[in-house]
Amino acid sequence: MTNNPHPLEVNNTINIADIRNTLREAVAAAAEQTLPLFRTKLAIDNKYAVGFDPVTEADRNAETAIRAVITKHFPDHAIIGEEWENKESDSPFAWIIDPVDGTRAFVSGVPVWGTLIGVTYKGRAFAGIMSQPFTGETYLAGDGKAELIHNGQTTELQASSVTSLAEATLFTTTPSLFSKPGQRAGYDAVEAEVQLARYGCDCYAYALLASGHVDLILEPGMNTYDIAALVPLIENAGGIVTTWAGERAEVGGDIIAAATPELHEAALAIMRQHVA
Repeated sequence: MTNNPHPLEVNNTINIADIRNTLREAVAAAAEQTLPLFRTKLAIDNKYAVGFDPVTEADRNAETAIRAVITKHFPDHAIIGEEWENKESDSPFAWIIDPVDGTRAFVSGVPVWGTLIGVTYKGRAFAGIMSQPFTGETYLAGDGKAELIHNGQTTELQASSVTSLAEATLFTTTPSLFSKPGQRAGYDAVEAEVQLARYGCDCYAYALLASGHVDLILEPGMNTYDIAALVPLIENAGGIVTTWAGERAEVGGDIIAAATPELHEAALAIMRQHVA
């Protein structure tokens, strides 16, 4: 597995403090669009002809607000977002946005959704943020650090030291997403080995892993905007996040995040017994 860009390489190219400040400004702008609509009667559009993938004006307006902040500070950078057309650029930097990760939770009134923004340099995520404005929590990664900012206090994050599946807490959004051949059997086999399995939480589960409360996450079929912001958060907290093939996770795919290398390998070994 290849490491993130060396901090000095990025620092010599851009001011990390400017990146962190822009991330915080952008999620604040997004919160002005999402919070007034949370737990209200919303018009919901469905992206799927078959099934249900909701999108609301909160998603669209929040991404518009985020893009405006990024463009103000870094007009030459690329922008990749879930709701609007990508902004192409020759810059090695790209900002990857999911304005409301967990829209199903959002429309259900459950505060485990979040605003995600990741920043990549030559395709590798080196900074990111997950904001849950209803609870007032901001999880920020950059310059080699992972932090929780809450109630005016900043706490450095550290993943747990759990190495055994028998002691692990496992999260996934829902087992029903494991729909390709072998996936559900592999997931069920991992779940059978852990101490506790819980469902839901979307991006919030990854923040809990970085905080040491969750030990293992398995998710199939993620998009880049679902995971790019969370990669540096987990890695800077001492955890590991890859695809099931052990590759970098920024572009999405089938994702595993773990608190320790031992836990990561144990879960992958089981998944590989079932998934080609």
